[in-house]
Amino acid sequence: MHPIEKAWNAMPGAKKGIYAFDLTPENMCDLPCCGLKNPEHAGLQGKLKWLDANLRRGVKIKVALTENNTQLGYVEYLPSEHAWRGVEAYGYTFIHCVWTHWKEYQNRGLGGLLIEACVAEARKERNNGVAVACRERPWLANSSLFLKHGFEIVDTAPPDYELLVKKFRKSAPDPRFKGNWEKRLGKYGEGLTIIYSNQCPHSVKFGADIAEAAREDFGLEPRMVEIKTYRDAQRAPTPYAVFAVIYNGRLVVDYQVNKSKFVKLMRSALE
Repeated sequence: MHPIEKAWNAMPGAKKGIYAFDLTPENMCDLPCCGLKNPEHAGLQGKLKWLDANLRRGVKIKVALTENNTQLGYVEYLPSEHAWRGVEAYGYTFIHCVWTHWKEYQNRGLGGLLIEACVAEARKERNNGVAVACRERPWLANSSLFLKHGFEIVDTAPPDYELLVKKFRKSAPDPRFKGNWEKRLGKYGEGLTIIYSNQCPHSVKFGADIAEAAREDFGLEPRMVEIKTYRDAQRAPTPYAVFAVIYNGRLVVDYQVNKSKFVKLMRSALE
């Protein structure tokens, strides 16, 4: 039995059992990933290619499933030197994302179990600790989840990013955000730029939908920029790194949004 399964079943009030797996090259094509099941989904295909390229760099994923193979929990982490976020955290394990889905499983401790499983592995590897970028807005976890598990805030970045760490060595240097965000944005010049990456399989569809809305509603032909490596991500113009919409060197939005939300934000930017 996977340690996460065992811990979940031992928790008071855990009425429904779960199954947990470590993602491997052998099973990654058979397990649902990031809530996607359809093997024809372009984002899922891109994510599998991303995994194939990055598992060798230390990416690790733990997946929690229901009895009918529906994904309800996920944590993805790797050595911070290869993090796909705008951070510097040498010697740490870095969590890209952690989430739980379905109401009957939320707010019952599953997210904490996923985090603690990552922390336990980082301790075995004798790292400096575990770091993660959080925010109040969608697509990254809220810092409150990590604060409950012994993390502390060590840096912030606009508009609402927080960098948290759980140190194993008090003398280790604090992780930090890269900074110089305005200068990084300015490199994209005039016009509309959509940044996306297969690190998040949902960014492909959101990027395509926004591009369509840009053409239909504003007569703009966007420039599509794919973040293809962790080095590209660490040079990106936002801490989140793997998705952004930029217009004339100014940030329109730095997380995935649907068409209607983009149209509203873009109209504000044009005003």
